[in-house]
Formats: sequence, structure tokens, C-alpha cells
Amino acid sequence: MNAFRFAGDMTHLLSIVVLLLKIYTMKSCAGISLKTQELYALVFATRYVDLFTDFISLYNTVLKVIFLASSFSIVWYIRSHKAVRRSYDKEQDTFRHYFLVILCFILALLIHDKFSVREVLWTFSLYLEAVAILPQLVLLQRTKNVDNLTGNYVFLLGAYRGLYILNWIYRLMTEKNYQQWITWVSGVVQTALYADFFYYYIKSWKNSERLHLPA
Repeated sequence: MNAFRFAGDMTHLLSIVVLLLKIYTMKSCAGISLKTQELYALVFATRYVDLFTDFISLYNTVLKVIFLASSFSIVWYIRSHKAVRRSYDKEQDTFRHYFLVILCFILALLIHDKFSVREVLWTFSLYLEAVAILPQLVLLQRTKNVDNLTGNYVFLLGAYRGLYILNWIYRLMTEKNYQQWITWVSGVVQTALYADFFYYYIKSWKNSERLHLPA
């Protein structure tokens, strides 16, 4: 494992810590899209079907368990905890995320490396992760004002994917026959979706002001 991969994993983990801090400590999910959290739970559930069959390393297994447990607990908390549920902006979080699920599954059936249940589910999880942030970005665009924890959460998610792109570039330069076109394209699409958010996040950080997204 190279430094870019490790930094990407830790940034991803930190994004979840920030989100959990907001939900569990502040008892609020204001500005957080339940639709995006449900998509991430589905991403991890379909990606880590090998959790109990293939052991790669303790590090790999621990991260899988953390991502699975945290994603489903976040969805459960937003849906079931009374105080948190009251802060959820259901009227603004209306993105029809099931369309993304259907389209990504069809794409996984058509474009994959190998036609098998596990491979199709893995490919589906890559496609779905690439667009899972869309409901969250749409929600932020509608609400305009973004609190610091929510802004930091979204920024860290984008930074994690950016670090993974550096990891792929490094592996391409140092490993023979390293080629993962589906992973690469999905990752680039996902990172591109954050571009506009990154611009306004960095601008607000430089000016030491609250993040405001344009209409």
C-alpha cells in the first residue's frame, strides 16, 4: 500500500467521523441527505459481499466493517432517532435516487470485467459510488447556507477520491500491467462532481466565512 492509498482511506474515514460527530453529538442531520446515505449503504453492502469469504488483511477487513456499520447506523439514526429525524429536511431532499440505482445496475450488467454475481455487484458499487453524492450536492444547492461540519464532510469525501486518483497514477507508474478502466472512469466522474463545491469551499475557507453556494 502506498501513501496516497493510505491517505485516501484515512480521509474517507475522517469524513465519516465528521458526519457521526454532527449526528450523534449535535443530534442533528440538518443539511445531510438521507438519500445519499442510503446510496452509500448500498454501495458498501454490494462491494463487500466477500467480507466473510476472502481475507486480504486485517487492515482491509477492519475498514470494510467500519464502512458497513457506520453507513447503516447513519441511515438508521436519521430514520429512527426522534431528535435527529426532526432536523431532517425531507421537503428539500427529494432527489429520486432510485433512478441512479436502476441506471447503475443496468450499466453494471452491460459493462463489467467478468459476468458473475460478485463481479457485477462490485462494478455496480463503483458506478453507484460515482454518483451517490448527487442528492447531497443538490440538497446543499437548494439550502444555500452550509454549516461547517456538513461542508467539511462533503469536502473530505471529495478529497478522499482525489487522493485515490493519485494512488492510481502512482500504481500505473510503478506496477506492470496495472489497468482498471472501470474504476478509473468511475473515480474521475465522482471527483468531477465535486469541482464546483470545492471552488466555493476553498473560497469560503480563505475568507474565513460560512460556505454559501450560488443560486
